[in-house]
Amino acid sequence: MAAEHEQLSETHIVGDDTRQWIVRAEDCTALEQRHISHVGFGDAAVPYRIVRTRLSGAYIHGSLGGEGRMLLDGRWCTMRRNMMSFAPAHGLHAFHAVPEKRWQYCWLRYLPSAPRSVVGTIAPIMQHFDPEPMKHAILGLYSEVFHGEGDPASCVMWVDTIERYISRFADPWRRDARIVAVFDAVMPTLERHWTIEEMAEIAHVSTEHLRRISRKVFGRSPMQQLTQLRMQHATHLLATSDLPIEEIAERVGYRSPFAFSKTFKRMNGVSPSHFRLHSRV
Repeated sequence: MAAEHEQLSETHIVGDDTRQWIVRAEDCTALEQRHISHVGFGDAAVPYRIVRTRLSGAYIHGSLGGEGRMLLDGRWCTMRRNMMSFAPAHGLHAFHAVPEKRWQYCWLRYLPSAPRSVVGTIAPIMQHFDPEPMKHAILGLYSEVFHGEGDPASCVMWVDTIERYISRFADPWRRDARIVAVFDAVMPTLERHWTIEEMAEIAHVSTEHLRRISRKVFGRSPMQQLTQLRMQHATHLLATSDLPIEEIAERVGYRSPFAFSKTFKRMNGVSPSHFRLHSRV
């Protein structure tokens, strides 16, 4: 798998048999004000293929029907109806249509300046979630911008609706005060040697109960979520600083550069040095 990831290069192929309805920040002040690069709805077929080796801003993608493939969190997954994903900034991200199948989807890409693009806000997510309302809000905005009067108040309404659905998908953990307390403590101190017992003490629950809450909210155990956040912060530092890899390892809680590199490659598909090289291209 790692060798396959290392062979990926920046790619943007749409193809004649793919249709997309896109609204960009330059078309809509409301998007620019929310630090959103663009939103869109698509109906794709081969050879549609996108590879982002250095994703600059966070990316939300919802699968509405048909079938496609997506690389997220170091793994290729089949995307079918009612699957949504969140790809943090700076990570390797790719998706493509598959032969003899069409793929309907909607998406939103944030600018690097957006709060959701800032390191430490969230780890990669892929879950079952209905993106249909988000699609209708995107098409409502598209209609207002390109076929309506471009009314600013109406555009703000559509953008607000889009972001509300994204928040419902991406921020469920913010509705549980116990998880909020844990990760508000953890995220600024990723270098610390955290244990499940310390996290449970912050949440005022047993370790087993914290595991259940975390799996329900994130689809991961608390320690797996911690590792995700550490790797996300590492990708940010690799892409935006000249710090030695050994120092980055320490900053995200790894005393051994070898253990850090092994975990990074397992989760991102490439080594830290390979990621850094290609994030600067």
